[in-house]
Amino acid sequence: MNDDDLLAEQRAYYRARAPEYDEWWQRRGRYDRGAEVAEEWERQVAQVAGALETFGPTGDVLEMAGGTGWWTALLAGTAGQLTVIDSSPETLERNRQRVGRPDVEYLEADLFTWQPEKTYDVVFFSFWLSHVPRWRFSAFWSLLRSCLAPGGRVFFIDNRHDPYPAGEINDPYVVRHGPDLDRRRLHDGSSYQVVEVFYEPQELQSLLGHEGWTARLQATRSFIFGEACWAPARRPDGPAAAADAR
Repeated sequence: MNDDDLLAEQRAYYRARAPEYDEWWQRRGRYDRGAEVAEEWERQVAQVAGALETFGPTGDVLEMAGGTGWWTALLAGTAGQLTVIDSSPETLERNRQRVGRPDVEYLEADLFTWQPEKTYDVVFFSFWLSHVPRWRFSAFWSLLRSCLAPGGRVFFIDNRHDPYPAGEINDPYVVRHGPDLDRRRLHDGSSYQVVEVFYEPQELQSLLGHEGWTARLQATRSFIFGEACWAPARRPDGPAAAADAR
């Protein structure tokens, strides 16, 4: 499968998955792993939400790959102006319904081809970097640079590799794991191949440093998250900012 076909299949997956995404996020239905795992998940989500609150997404904020709106609702409470981009009209509609804010601007666009018409004080994205192929990593962070106003900042959240040993708890929607790829099955039985690149804080810290970014990253058992800012005067081979990884 070539690059364009893979990304087209990934877009199709997220359009088709829109009705069941919230089940995954809330650990319901076939995504229910039991009360103990759900409680741990909620604890980690609260930790990430607290870090985002401390970061302070204020001013003119752009949310990339906004999905069904779980984080959009938080951003809308602090942003002076909020713009949400997603390639799926189905998820954008659910986002609108959840957030219920007529002052939020929604754009339907493919982030692999979209270019900004203005700059933003903050760019936020959740569970998106893992779906950017490794060979597009540099281009994606170049896009982020073009989105930022002077002094602008980035905050992002993503999955870490499933911390449960193989066979202990299986995700029913993952049919097959491959190097940086998953094949996933939806409720209706259809399956799709999607990009799934898992990073650990130290690796991502190094990659961002080589792209000219400074970053402060944290990790829980299930998530990697943190903030980054563009530092053009910094040498690509210079020392990376210390990662707060735990």
